[in-house]
Amino acid sequence: MTSDLTLPPVAAPYLLPFHYGALHNVGLDYLVDPGPVRKTLAEHHPDLTAADFGGRACVTLNYQLYFAQYPNGGGVTQEIEYSIVAHPTASADRLARLSYEEYARGHDQTKLLGIARLHVLCDNPLAIEAGTKLYGEPKYPASFEVTMPSLNGPGGESWHIACHQAANTPSGDGADRRAASPLFSFDADLTELPRVPVNNTPITGYGTDPDGRPLAGPMNVYQPYQYLPLATQTADRVRLTVHDASSPVGADLLTLIGDAPAAGAWTYQSPPVAAHNRPYYVPRMS
Repeated sequence: MTSDLTLPPVAAPYLLPFHYGALHNVGLDYLVDPGPVRKTLAEHHPDLTAADFGGRACVTLNYQLYFAQYPNGGGVTQEIEYSIVAHPTASADRLARLSYEEYARGHDQTKLLGIARLHVLCDNPLAIEAGTKLYGEPKYPASFEVTMPSLNGPGGESWHIACHQAANTPSGDGADRRAASPLFSFDADLTELPRVPVNNTPITGYGTDPDGRPLAGPMNVYQPYQYLPLATQTADRVRLTVHDASSPVGADLLTLIGDAPAAGAWTYQSPPVAAHNRPYYVPRMS
């Protein structure tokens, strides 16, 4: 077999790697029937094979809120990646046999087990263009309504993520909420659930370029994720709701996940770098 491990061109005006200034991230994994997963994966990424975890496939949803600093200012982006955990078929002989728990804890040292993206929904036109051109992501506009853990809010660790179909604004600088309609949402109440820090990055993201060539782009996160195994008695802490079954992402969610319980959750939140403290009164001259 002839190796084609070459570096794709980097489309102007982008520079790589892309550096994140802050990242807030929650992901949900589902262990499901591998039949529909293999069929869907073959349609989107024919050079990849779905991971086998004890006869189950794994599909995953991950929401990201991230900040990036540029020479002329900064930008904030939200997106959701809906993916299948998969590996290159041609590299199958390099993979150790892992359980889902081992994979979730970062035991795949090859990092060939990555996310084969089916849908990437995003509220930043620049991020949509960059993801499409650089990484072959199936990325398109969306808007989001979120409630998430924050040091600037009440305690607890509850996430509510609602994703809405949207178009770009006429100016092209964001998602047009006026055109938004609900696609799907998920709720995850992870308060007081046991968790373990895991070194599961770099996370390899798989895409396919316009010529049909598979692409792999690793993403490093420089501190551990928090992994939460969801036992049967806690699986009801997570709820996925499809609001538009006729949409491409809604149809795929119902086909691949349906009413399957979440098998695991994972979170990452960048630590704060500064704090503006409570004011105090200054003495006045009498």
